Amino acid sequence: MALTTNIIRTWRGPRRVMEGFLTDVPSEARAFGFLIVGCLLVFVAQWPRLTRRVAGFEAVPTDEPPVMEQLVAYEFLSWMVVWPLFMFLIAAIIYAVGRAFKRSMTPYEVRLSLFWSFLAASPLLMLHGLMAGFFGYGSETTIVGAAWLAGFIWILTGSLKATGQA
Repeated sequence: MALTTNIIRTWRGPRRVMEGFLTDVPSEARAFGFLIVGCLLVFVAQWPRLTRRVAGFEAVPTDEPPVMEQLVAYEFLSWMVVWPLFMFLIAAIIYAVGRAFKRSMTPYEVRLSLFWSFLAASPLLMLHGLMAGFFGYGSETTIVGAAWLAGFIWILTGSLKATGQA
């Protein structure tokens, strides 16, 4: 099924979608692909915020104006190198906590659940990036960020419930 269709289905029932993924042959490449596509979408979602910063909307009068290429390079390094490594660390922590509570799940299932949850929740992060670019960091942007966090946790919880059962 198409990636976008699965994302929409995940918002309705994350457990069913994850059970479908887990019945397929385990593929680390697919799990890693989910992570990289999610990070790439979030990286692109940062551009409106960076453009706002370069335009001087959030500048302190004594600051030197930032250079767009430099900001994009920093964001790229952050989202395409640092965050994927951090996500692997988060997956290891979730696996360790799950094992401490006697959950029967494999490290692959945890990584797949975490990476898919991140990708499935990324449309709200894209909206957050637009809000930050157009309106700055106000209550509207904070509400969208909180909605992303709640959605991510809800999808991750539903996805983790499917692990160890497929």
